[in-house]
Amino acid sequence: MEIILYTVLGLVILIIFFSGVRVVRPTMRGLVERLGKYHRYANPGFNWIIPGIDKMFKVNITEVMVNAEPQQIITNDKLNASVDAQIYFRVKADEESVKNSQYSVNNYKYQIVNLARTTLRNIIGTMTLKSANSERGKINSELHRTLREETSHWGLDIVRTELKEIDPPEDVQETMNKVVKAENEKVAAIDFATATETMADGARRAEIKKAEGVRQAKILEAEGEAQAIKLVNEAADKYFVGNAQLLRRLIAVEKALSSNAKIVVPANTELVNVIGEMAGILPYKQGGDSGKSGQ
Repeated sequence: MEIILYTVLGLVILIIFFSGVRVVRPTMRGLVERLGKYHRYANPGFNWIIPGIDKMFKVNITEVMVNAEPQQIITNDKLNASVDAQIYFRVKADEESVKNSQYSVNNYKYQIVNLARTTLRNIIGTMTLKSANSERGKINSELHRTLREETSHWGLDIVRTELKEIDPPEDVQETMNKVVKAENEKVAAIDFATATETMADGARRAEIKKAEGVRQAKILEAEGEAQAIKLVNEAADKYFVGNAQLLRRLIAVEKALSSNAKIVVPANTELVNVIGEMAGILPYKQGGDSGKSGQ
């Protein structure tokens, strides 16, 4: 009888023991309440509570993402914009923060979503649609700052906020697309005009260079001719003093010969004598003739 009693007692103790065993994962923290009052903080690992008297509440401390559902916000320029955002947060792992997440706020996930929606309305409502689209970073920073301040006593850490989209009405979007297209076409036209102007300027510079080269060539040619005239004058002064008429005839013969002028040579006449006669020089006679004339 005693053996049966001890066996039953042992089984009861085992049942009570195992029914009070609580294992807390590393991603969780536990709050133990005894008879409805906070009793102690449960860290990861093995924990034991008194069944029926103690109760453990587990809290996730990993980062969580919630969507601030899309909403219509009237901007400062009286346009309706569809705005959506995401909030990333986590419950801090220390005992006080875990307690605040359970005892200072009722359903912090639901409340943080509504707080984010209200904050977005307050921020974007003071901006035009164009500025709201171009200043997303500013909106994210302002939303993040406000959420951190408002949830500081909830035991939460607002990791970051992301503005997903700001969509204008369809007709406004079409108008904005046309404006962007017109701006792009304007930029393209300016670029084309600039390129054309650059090409024209390059062609103009090339023509200037070409003209400069021609001018320089003519200058060099003129300088060469002047030098030649100078040399001819020097030769005339040296070798044809008193024979200016003869020099002019020689120059005329030279020009005639250089321009392929035709010269009629009479029969039995030496070419050198013909040229000499043209220049006004006495004909050259062969040796036989000279002998006759000597006689």
